[in-house]
Amino acid sequence: MDQPILRFRRLHPRAVVPAYQSEQAAGLDLHAVLDEAIDISAGEILMVPCGFAMAIPPGWEAQVRPRSGLATKYGISMPNSPGTIDADYRGEVKVPLINLGKARFTIEPGMRIAQMVVAPVARVVVEEVEELDSTDRGDGGFGSTGR
Repeated sequence: MDQPILRFRRLHPRAVVPAYQSEQAAGLDLHAVLDEAIDISAGEILMVPCGFAMAIPPGWEAQVRPRSGLATKYGISMPNSPGTIDADYRGEVKVPLINLGKARFTIEPGMRIAQMVVAPVARVVVEEVEELDSTDRGDGGFGSTGR
């Protein structure tokens, strides 16, 4: 399979091109484009701009996910994790961050704030039916398979 091409359009001069940090990394790092450091209080949600727009190839999506280091050390996560960026979106990439920790956290200009995984999308045809096929699990909900 050919590698998809992600077209990057700089909207701010300090925007950083998303990049993999290692040979086997799944996610591209996203950086905050801020004029100055901003604090995010415990429980607060902020939209943090990345300073660029992009064109994702048709049939693909970008999944934006928290950075594990920020999440485990400081409780900085995303309220909609993972967030999906559709292939037809052309606006600025922004990351909603939430502080789930107990202390205020400072987001510095240029800081790596999230990671983005580009993945293929399977589209389905929805078919309405009168009944569904049966399974061993049936209608067992959350936690029903762990007993």
